[in-house]
Amino acid sequence: MALYPSDKTETAYNGKDRNAGDLGITPQSELWNGRLAMIGFLAYLLWDLKGYSVLRDVLHLVS
Repeated sequence: MALYPSDKTETAYNGKDRNAGDLGITPQSELWNGRLAMIGFLAYLLWDLKGYSVLRDVLHLVS
């Protein structure tokens, strides 16, 4: 059984699987970096909505 997706977009960057966990500066690591950044941003937004805003506390100390 073939891996999903089995078209040419799977290896369009550099001939490797785009979801591979390669180390270094590769297109695969940039994809994972973006995915993890989106998860972190969403986690911070949920944390802020819950009332534990670090940014608001820091800005309150500055002003």
